[in-house]
Amino acid sequence: MTAIQNPATTAAAALETPRGETGTKIPLHRKLTWPRIAESIAKHAVLIVLSAIFLMPLFWMVTGSFKTQADIGAFPIKWFPHTITTGNYAYGLSAFPILQYFWNTLIICIPSMIGAALSSAMVGYGVSRIRWPWRNGIFTILIATMMVPFYVTMVPLFTAYRSIGWTGTYLPLIVPTFFGIPFFIFLMRQFFMGIPEALTDAARLDGAGEFRIFVQVILPLCKPALAAIMLFQFLASWSDLLGPLLYLTKSSQYTLSLGLTFFQGAQGDSQTGALMAVSTIILVPIVVLFFFAQKTFIQGITMSGIKD
Repeated sequence: MTAIQNPATTAAAALETPRGETGTKIPLHRKLTWPRIAESIAKHAVLIVLSAIFLMPLFWMVTGSFKTQADIGAFPIKWFPHTITTGNYAYGLSAFPILQYFWNTLIICIPSMIGAALSSAMVGYGVSRIRWPWRNGIFTILIATMMVPFYVTMVPLFTAYRSIGWTGTYLPLIVPTFFGIPFFIFLMRQFFMGIPEALTDAARLDGAGEFRIFVQVILPLCKPALAAIMLFQFLASWSDLLGPLLYLTKSSQYTLSLGLTFFQGAQGDSQTGALMAVSTIILVPIVVLFFFAQKTFIQGITMSGIKD
């Protein structure tokens, strides 16, 4: 008697090519053909060209930090230094108080990361897992605020912070992150909606409150999303120029971005190499952080709440 085959097994076998010499089955979708090879080569060529275009300013900055002023201003352009010098780094580190500005930047970045992650997670949980009237409407209004440019609210915010004595301090750059950021709230909401409702419903049946569910059930599942938010906020605070320029009044409070701007204005075009050297040093922590957090960052953007 002929055995009845499983339809799923039959369908899977139909998608495979005959066995090769080694007996290994080769999936049909992995079979290489000349059109697919040409398409793959074309895609990689386009990506390589675009990557080269975007990396060109970075390459020019790093190589320029080792060039003399004559090589930087030479025409035709010299892509590599004719004479390698480290004098740009020596002069830049002596004229630019990088350690003080680095510490000032961390004072803003670290609390901002914590505030953005906690507040956005709590608000995202409230608009995704808790049922309450007008939830979707309020969330829509919240997301609509992303379309309002900072330049529109800049003067009212400065007036408000000056009236309570916050100008000249780091508070205007830190405290607002503890009240939620629309883009991060949207990111957390989408992440929470990927978590099965059965988890929170089971916790409610066991008598757990919403805060306990949020802390003990939901937060352990959203570590990649929280890491992505913290990385986003760190990069935003690290490279922020307009905020410190608006609220900080003393040179001893300057951040790296603001200090670099004044350093450029003070040196002019006579110390372009030193400016590139300082910019390269400032860029190193960001590059190192991204390479170490790249996997977690991508998971936080793409993965769902629970893997099957």
